[in-house]
Order: sequence, then C-alpha cells, then structure tokens
Amino acid sequence: MSDLRLATLAPLLIADAPAKAAATLALDASLPVDVHAAIADPGGIPGRPERPRLVEHIKLKPPSMRTPAGVAALVHAIAHIELNAIDLALDICWRFPGMPAAFYRDWLRIAQEEAKHFTLLREHLLGLGFDYGDFDAHNALWEMAERTKHDLLARIALVPRTLEARGLDASPAVRAKLVGAGDKRAGEILDVILHDEIGHVLAGNRWYRFLCELRGLEPIATYAELATRYQAPKLRAPFNLEARRAAGFDEAELAALQQAG
Repeated sequence: MSDLRLATLAPLLIADAPAKAAATLALDASLPVDVHAAIADPGGIPGRPERPRLVEHIKLKPPSMRTPAGVAALVHAIAHIELNAIDLALDICWRFPGMPAAFYRDWLRIAQEEAKHFTLLREHLLGLGFDYGDFDAHNALWEMAERTKHDLLARIALVPRTLEARGLDASPAVRAKLVGAGDKRAGEILDVILHDEIGHVLAGNRWYRFLCELRGLEPIATYAELATRYQAPKLRAPFNLEARRAAGFDEAELAALQQAG
C-alpha cells in the first residue's frame, strides 16, 4: 500500500491477536500520508479472535492472586487492554481525515508501541503456562470507540485523555500487586508500559488542545461536556499526579480532576 492511513486498516481487520500485533509492528512508518482521503468503512472493525469471551465488566471474576491462575488472569487483563489499544490507535488513523500528517504518524507510533506491549505480555503469559484468550475479558474500551466514532474531539478527549490516563493512575497499584505475588517480570513489563503510556496520553493532550484551539473551545469546560454527553466513566482518586503532569495535564486540569473525583 502507498498510503499510511489506508495501510492501518489491514492489521485493524485481523482477528488473530498475535498476528494483529505483528502486522502492526510491520507497518512502514515512512509511508506518505493522504490527510484528506475519506476512507470507506470496510465493516468488520475491529477484527477479534473467538477467545477471550467478552462479558460485562461487573461479571468478571478472576481467580485469587494467591494462585498462579490469579496472577496470569491479571496479566491477561492488561494484555487485553493493550490489544484494544492497538485497535484504537489504528482506528483513529484511517477514520478521521483532515488532520496534519504528524497526527497520523503519532498514532501509528502509538499503535506500534501498544503492539510491543501486547507481545511482551503474551510472551510472559505463555511463560506462566497460559495464553491470551484463556480468561474472560470486557469490551468497555471499544464501546467508547463506537460511541465516539463520528467525533474526533470526543474520541481524543475520552480515549487517551480519560481511559488511557486511568491506566496511569492504576499502574502503581497493579504493579505492586503483581510484584507482591512474586511476578517480577510482570513488574518490569509494566514499567515499560507506564513509560510509553505517558507519551500516548501526552499525544492525546497535544491533539486535544490543537482541536479545541481550532474550534474555539475552552478545554476544561469542553471536556466536562463531552464526558457527560458520551457517558465516560467517572474518574476517582487516587490519581497518579506525577505521571499525569508528565503526560501534559496542566494544574488547572488536575485541580478540576481532583474536585470531580
């Protein structure tokens, strides 16, 4: 393929999870970008494997962390988030025309880093005696993608700046839980993920502000309105303020976040 945006559709449509990650990593980041092309939805987005079984978030009942299966289930849950994150980053590339070429290159880079995370976690799962698909999972991340598929500003506000930023908040506790259960390798992988995810949320903040300025919108009030309109999850403390600052949230945004949470 000769266009970066069009090329992102191929891995997005792949159902097999390891193959999706490999195809994403193989994308050529130097391809030219047709920023104005309106690409038709081919259907079948995203490609998904038959397993894991997707259930409501409240119905997930992972095994005890005192068991090998419990540790593996938590690693699996993170791997599932990373697989969704591949799809989310690829989807934003083809779906929304009219942004600068740097926007699409940012999200391809992010998709490839998410693919690296998924691959690391899946390899670790195999070492634990399990594989991706062995535990149930939920579809909340992609449900937000569906709700925001006609509004780029909402997509950026509510995926990288909300759902992925929640991962920054959760990372220290999840890491401590895994390392406390004796899984030091999982802790090392989470260190890599946290480092990269700060950059992903930073990109979200940068492009969110770009769009707000372009549309003459005030960022904090606009975020609150979008969160209500699209039924974003309510964010609750504790917040990883250090990571959020590194990811580009300013002090006014952090104050509003802490008031709401």
